[in-house]
Amino acid sequence: MTTSHPDRAAARTKTIMQATLALAQEVGYAKLSIEAVAARAGVGKHTIYRRWPSKGLLFLDSLLSLNEPVFDYPDTGDIVADLRRQICTVVDLLANPPWGPLYQALVGEAQHDPAVAAGLNERFIRPQTDKTIVRLRAAQEQGQVSSDMDLDLVMATLSGPLYFRLLITQEPLTHNYVDRVLEALFAGMSPRL
Repeated sequence: MTTSHPDRAAARTKTIMQATLALAQEVGYAKLSIEAVAARAGVGKHTIYRRWPSKGLLFLDSLLSLNEPVFDYPDTGDIVADLRRQICTVVDLLANPPWGPLYQALVGEAQHDPAVAAGLNERFIRPQTDKTIVRLRAAQEQGQVSSDMDLDLVMATLSGPLYFRLLITQEPLTHNYVDRVLEALFAGMSPRL
């Protein structure tokens, strides 16, 4: 029995993305090249360029294929506990290799490549933001969050300190830090009596 063309193409795509991630971990994103990926994957450069028009988009697809994380919110009736659980899951992922350093490199590339920025936003950041806002809206409806809170601003306020540590100060992302962020945020978000 022979392997069909779609199966070969899927296997080749997977091989290319695995080679991309392996090389990025070895040499860093800045030194990653399509030529090196092609050599590692055993394909021609044209095979890669047919699928990805740039190194950044190849890297984006490769990183998101790495057990693409799904951060779903529980709804236990306690918005702080639910946010803590979800954010700590993200922190655990970003605080360790391979995701953390690779994600930092991807965000860095997004600053220079609008297609990578758009892809990252569309495929990772926006879906996670939407899930957070849905959970916050449910908390508003349950009276756990002030009904007049701007939930988009809440989302930005939640993620800002995490990205600041991850990308700017490179201080450790810890569960204790998440607790401090949530405590500060909810001091101003609680329903007014």
